[in-house]
Amino acid sequence: MTSSPQKKRISIVSLSEKMKVPRNKPKAWFGCRHGQVGLMGLGFFCCYAIRVTMSVTLEAMTNAASANLDFKEFQWDDSVKHVILSSFFWGYACTQIPASILTQQWSAQKLFSLALIISGLVTLVTPWAAEYGSWQTVVAGRVISGLVQGSVLPCLHTLLSRWAPPEERGRFSMFVYSGGWIGNVVCLLSTGFLAASPIGWPSCFYIWGIFSAFCGICFYLFGKDLPSEHPRIPLDEKEYIEMSLGVTEVTKKPGTPWISILQSRPVWALLIAQCAQGWGFWMLLTEIPSYMTSIMQFDIKMNGMVTALPYFTAWICGFPISYISDLCIRRKIITTEMSRKICNTFGHWIPAVALVGLGYARQDQSELAVGVLVIAVSCNIAAFCGHNVNHMDLSPNFAGPLMGFTNTIASICSFLPPLIAAVIIKDKTNILQWRNMFFLSAAIYLVGNLIFVLYGTSKVQKWNDPIESKRNSIVQKVSTAPTTISTIQENDIERIP
Repeated sequence: MTSSPQKKRISIVSLSEKMKVPRNKPKAWFGCRHGQVGLMGLGFFCCYAIRVTMSVTLEAMTNAASANLDFKEFQWDDSVKHVILSSFFWGYACTQIPASILTQQWSAQKLFSLALIISGLVTLVTPWAAEYGSWQTVVAGRVISGLVQGSVLPCLHTLLSRWAPPEERGRFSMFVYSGGWIGNVVCLLSTGFLAASPIGWPSCFYIWGIFSAFCGICFYLFGKDLPSEHPRIPLDEKEYIEMSLGVTEVTKKPGTPWISILQSRPVWALLIAQCAQGWGFWMLLTEIPSYMTSIMQFDIKMNGMVTALPYFTAWICGFPISYISDLCIRRKIITTEMSRKICNTFGHWIPAVALVGLGYARQDQSELAVGVLVIAVSCNIAAFCGHNVNHMDLSPNFAGPLMGFTNTIASICSFLPPLIAAVIIKDKTNILQWRNMFFLSAAIYLVGNLIFVLYGTSKVQKWNDPIESKRNSIVQKVSTAPTTISTIQENDIERIP
């Protein structure tokens, strides 16, 4: 009677020990996983370029004197311009959760490819929409771009969870998501020069539209959902990825535990931090070009360069920040939770202080304004090592749907800044009105991070793995009640994956 339970306990332990098999890194220093991550980063680069190009180009479209007088100028007032800038997020907020479900049930690779191709084609025809339609037609195009790009973050989170081993996940994630920041830089720089060049502002939409569609086609042809689907992946790399991620043969995918997610306090703390990030990031991105033109009197070329400089600096700073964060965790200098909260505090509270300072910069202090702006944006990238990776901390199995949920609500905060700015800033040459906008953004940063620090965590939540919970429950029964092991049927244990 006593030998039977002993065998069953050993059998259960051996299942968990399979996850501890030593893994050797592949021989090749550059593998298929690096190529996949490179394609993801390039695609994310295009997504942000398409989002941002309107911010600078819209100034040229409505003020030909600031760019090239040979091209048509549209008589759109500030309220129309704010609607155009915010319209992308109307669609963007609608497709996050449906896309996150679709990435698990269908194909994240194909969905991401289609998002790039469709948003590229819509961007390509924007000049014709403005010329032969109206500002409402431009808004419709931006809404469509937002709808398809709502799938981007759930797709990338899902793909990274399948291609990036845990010990490489930090570096891979930073590379992919920093692609958006360098996309800001290249787009802001090129858009200013293109708008003022002989080919004028329409070329901004033509170039980025074609490039995005081309990258989407490339990802459709060469991107893969899983390492097992890649036809040229070496065996040692495939085994390295799958063993490090604990990939097993699953006959039925578990459903997303939405009720548990909605009842989780750490999820809501993460959500609030992400909303604060969405507000602050897009306020800087959509309103600062107008601030530099109206208050600092920069022309369209200088505006693009000055607006791009902080994002280029942030892109450079992102790699050492992520490396130091991972190093401190790996050497157990600080816990993962402490690292997340320190990075998020650094990424939210320093920009909050910088925004307050920016509101007090005078017109003759342009260098000071640029310096403060660089600090605000550069420090903000640290938040990507804070709340942005917290989805994977809380639930590695449902990081994609969790990102879809939080980013849906955060997207509302992303399209609010242009609309709120239209209410607060009646006169764009009035620094006091701009100061009120900066104060509001600083307050949102401060409160959002404070809630994350108080209630956030990096512990994997119980609802992350229903199968593991069942296994632990049975193991506990075996270990705590060996004399009654006969009450647990043999096939109950064998059914545990």
